[in-house]
Amino acid sequence: MVSVKQVQVTFDCAEPERVARFWCEVLGYVVPPPPPGFADWGAFDRSLPPERQGSAFACVDPTGAGPRLFFQRVPEGKVVKNRLHLDVRIGPGLVGAERLAALEAECTRLVALGATRVRLMPADGYDESCLVMQDVEGNEFCLD
Repeated sequence: MVSVKQVQVTFDCAEPERVARFWCEVLGYVVPPPPPGFADWGAFDRSLPPERQGSAFACVDPTGAGPRLFFQRVPEGKVVKNRLHLDVRIGPGLVGAERLAALEAECTRLVALGATRVRLMPADGYDESCLVMQDVEGNEFCLD
C-alpha cells in the first residue's frame, strides 16, 4: 500500500493570481520560485499559449509544513456553498472573550485584504465561537 506524502488543496476561481495572493497574506504563505529558465512567473505565463495565460497560480507554506494551495481558472462562477472549506486556526485553546477578541482582530485584518465577514457562530456549550468569512471570490472559510 502506498502512503500519501503530500496534500495539495485546489481552488476553482476566476482570477487565480488574485486569490492566491490573498491566501498568501492570510496564511503567511509565499509564491514558489518560477520554473527553471524563467526569471519570474510573468515570464513563464507569457510563454504559454494565450488561452492558458493567467489560468493557474500557486502558493506554498515557507516552512513546508502546510499543504500547497493551487488556484485554477474555471469558466463558471461560484453558485452554491462550498462542500469543503478551510478553517484558519486563530484561537486554538482560547475560550470566551479572549477567543472572540483574537477572532475579531484577525477578521479586521482579513477584511482589509478583501475578505467578507459573513457571520459569527457563537459558542453553544459544545463548540467554541468561530467566524464564517469569504475570500476575495466568495469562497467560504472559517476563523476558528
